[in-house]
Amino acid sequence: MTECIYNEQAAAVAGGVVGAALLLLLLGISVYILWKKRCFRGPSYGELLNVSTPTHTENMGVDEGASASSHTRDTGNKSVPFVVPPKFHGRDWVGLQDGERIQEDSEPYVAPDFLPRSSFCSMGGAYVLGSINPALYKYPEDNEETDFPEGNIGRIWFAVEYEYETERLVVSLIKVRNLQFSSDSCNPFVKMHLLPDERRYLQSKTKRKTLNPQFDENFVFQVSGKTLHQRTLRFSVFHVDKIKKHHLLGQVIFPLKNENLTDDGKLVIWRDLEQENLEPPSEYGDIQFSLSYNDYLGRLTVVVLRAKGIQFQEERGISSAYVKVSLMNHNRFIKSKKTAALLGTPNPVYNETFSFKLEQSDLDTASLSLSILQNAEGDKSSGNLLGRVVVGPFMYTRGRELEHWNEMLNKPKELVKRWHALSINT
Repeated sequence: MTECIYNEQAAAVAGGVVGAALLLLLLGISVYILWKKRCFRGPSYGELLNVSTPTHTENMGVDEGASASSHTRDTGNKSVPFVVPPKFHGRDWVGLQDGERIQEDSEPYVAPDFLPRSSFCSMGGAYVLGSINPALYKYPEDNEETDFPEGNIGRIWFAVEYEYETERLVVSLIKVRNLQFSSDSCNPFVKMHLLPDERRYLQSKTKRKTLNPQFDENFVFQVSGKTLHQRTLRFSVFHVDKIKKHHLLGQVIFPLKNENLTDDGKLVIWRDLEQENLEPPSEYGDIQFSLSYNDYLGRLTVVVLRAKGIQFQEERGISSAYVKVSLMNHNRFIKSKKTAALLGTPNPVYNETFSFKLEQSDLDTASLSLSILQNAEGDKSSGNLLGRVVVGPFMYTRGRELEHWNEMLNKPKELVKRWHALSINT
């Protein structure tokens, strides 16, 4: 009897073990089937609706992603949302499956206006490239129209281009600013001469009641390339009154010899206007030059600008004139330099710069002599003296020549410009 009971208990235990094993096997197969189904089932996409414009803050990132994802449509399962940026709402779309949309190829890309002005922003866990902030890439401020020196009477902008094939000098008159006139009823215009030709000129249109005229006009001078660098442009700005009388407001002298004029592009330049020297030329003419002394380097700089009213000696035939600049110390010759010779004009424009070594201790004993000399055609001799001026300290000079020298010393490293009358006294 006992043995029978023992056999029944053993059979029950064996049946329970077998049943548990089968149950575990069934559960394992079920889990495996579910896992396989989930692996081969692609993610469904739901359109992200009612997306609010993200706010650009210092703590952008996780919080913004969470707020954006909270707007997804409840599709009944945990799917990956398909984000449609607000910039694409209201456009023409090509319909696809499952609510997906794509922009037509014919639509040009436009930078989204809704994005904050930063290098990137977070939206729904994705990073969208934003537009550049122009304020971070400012160009240097153009102060040519605002930064005028004291005593400025106006500034002119122009462009110069030379066409070698057609031998045309194209001058583009752009604008004039800061004209000094008694009232706003100024009626300015500009005359252009190609010196040394004083007879022919070109003239701009007259602008009404403005001190800052905008011209934007082109003018053409026909000039040979061989003589181009011997010519000089002169811009004269006038005001015309009610009775058609012209009043000179200022002028600019622009020598072409030192400019690289090619047809590859226009050379755009601005210059400050200068007052015309209304004094009549002296008996032997006048010369204009600038002086500057650098006490740190011990250098004396001379800029020979131009001359007017030069009296050539006719018996020497077709002639050219040049300027000889000589440095003296205790009436002892130190060094001299010469400008280029300009052919046959009584009003030559040189615009050449020379530098001399001069110690500060020698300023009270040194002097500078500028002589204009005439050379006949083919004559390579030293030239015939047409006029001369000496500037220096009280030991050698008086009047305007002494004033020029002292002003140079009182304004170190600045160019001091003046006119001087020529004489033939040696």
